[in-house]
Amino acid sequence: MTDQRESGGATVRRLQLGAHLRALRRAAGFTRDQAGYQIRASESKISRMELGRVSFKERDVVDLLKLYGVDDPAEHTRILTMTREANEPSWWHAYGDVLDTWFQNYLDLEQAAELIRTYEIQFVPGLLQTDAYARAVIRLGHDNAPPGEIDRRARLRMARKQVLERPDAPRLWAVLDEAVLRRPIGGRAVLREQIEALIAACESPNVRLQIMPFDSGGHAAAGGAFSILRFPHAKLPDVVYIEHLTSGLYLERREEVDHYAAAIGRLFIEAENPARTPAFLRKLLDEL
Repeated sequence: MTDQRESGGATVRRLQLGAHLRALRRAAGFTRDQAGYQIRASESKISRMELGRVSFKERDVVDLLKLYGVDDPAEHTRILTMTREANEPSWWHAYGDVLDTWFQNYLDLEQAAELIRTYEIQFVPGLLQTDAYARAVIRLGHDNAPPGEIDRRARLRMARKQVLERPDAPRLWAVLDEAVLRRPIGGRAVLREQIEALIAACESPNVRLQIMPFDSGGHAAAGGAFSILRFPHAKLPDVVYIEHLTSGLYLERREEVDHYAAAIGRLFIEAENPARTPAFLRKLLDEL
């Protein structure tokens, strides 16, 4: 199985390096446009660098350090070492043929997170899917894909789940709308296996699962599914991720993140208590 510990470290390094460069730029009083001009790049590239979403060229980092007035040789060495570590390939690099660029960004964030809070209205979260359920979901979005591609995508999704088995695994706190558990993705047998897997997941110390039942009426996050990722470093702000059919939206502005954090906080209160989740799931199994 894929060892994700080292590549997860590269992800953290990339996020840390980006945050550090952002802090240096702000301290020196430069805009992203000015920094981009210094390295013959656009403002958007500086933004992606500072968010840790692209690889770093050492030449660009050296030029930025010069612009920001960083002349301490020891600091140069430390930052360039971090740059080399940040450029190590991520574990999912081998699946690049079946990965869209916008989702690669999410995988990097997922590997670096210490807490993932998510609300789902259509499918079981990818980190909790069984192989059969994952394949059924993948076929819905790639109905013309050959069997080999379906296999690759399914193996990628199963590899993602290993993040929850790491010694430093993130905590996953998920709220599922009851509709997720009523929708027979892949058929009743596949759904039964998936629900049984969710019951087992409730025993994991780093997984907290809640259900939003139909009889709860309206609730704080009626607008759609989203995830909030938190990272184990003070300089890295929380990120909201919203997935669309052909793209992913990332929100980092404080007011936007606070809005979603408040919404999921209310969901945690309004949904069934986590202690009741196994009983709720067993009742669904009986009905199936």
